[in-house]
Amino acid sequence: MTETMRYAEKLSNRITQTGSRLCVGLDPRPQDSGGVDAIPELLKRVIGETWEQAAAFKPNMAYFEAMGLRGLEILEEMLGEMPAEVPVILDAKRSDIGETQKYYAQSYFKNWNVDAVTLNPFLGYDTIEPFLDWEGKAIYILAVTSNPGSADFMRQMVGDRYMFELVQEICTRAKNEGRATDVGMVVGLTNASADVLGRIQDYPLLIPGLGAQGGDLDNFANSTRTAPDTINVSRGIMYKEPEKGYAQKADEWAQMIARAYPVA
Repeated sequence: MTETMRYAEKLSNRITQTGSRLCVGLDPRPQDSGGVDAIPELLKRVIGETWEQAAAFKPNMAYFEAMGLRGLEILEEMLGEMPAEVPVILDAKRSDIGETQKYYAQSYFKNWNVDAVTLNPFLGYDTIEPFLDWEGKAIYILAVTSNPGSADFMRQMVGDRYMFELVQEICTRAKNEGRATDVGMVVGLTNASADVLGRIQDYPLLIPGLGAQGGDLDNFANSTRTAPDTINVSRGIMYKEPEKGYAQKADEWAQMIARAYPVA
């Protein structure tokens, strides 16, 4: 029996192949796109024109759920047509008790067959466990999000450690237990200070906050990290500078990311 490639390896290979850490966020907005009926064609164009530059794609559940049942149909259709070589990170941020999480895991990893999903870890390790025994899959747990409110909890000190360092222990525990699923963290670029990054271990990072949210990559300059980190751009590709093609925008972002945070 052929052993399933681990997610981190698949993503690392893709980053090496593309030469960039660009994650293309898929946040469809009917009000800016000619209505719900125009969304399927829009997504096909964005994916078709950016996949060669994309280390990963990240559809955000909220934008699809906001379109009602048709939005979920669009999401399912889109996932079925994704380029097989590009990992798909479903941005869902789910959090619930373990029994309910079991069904979320089946929904995302079995029915939709996405490569990774984002989760809220603040209900504890037992609520993460239903996601940890899926070969070739990954989860990204919220550690330091890109919004100002991450200072309310995630960047508060608990004794001599930050809350996000307690969250990070989930990654370490899963690794030490030899779980089949890879575990990484969401670390927003807008709040990725030198102090924060100095406390983040070498687990895969999903890094939002570049572009519309105003984050920059200065703190990743001269990084010694080896994990397959990806940096998300959503609005900057889908909706900003409409005079440019999606491929051109993706290429410009990919090159800018590669200059600031080179691929080894």
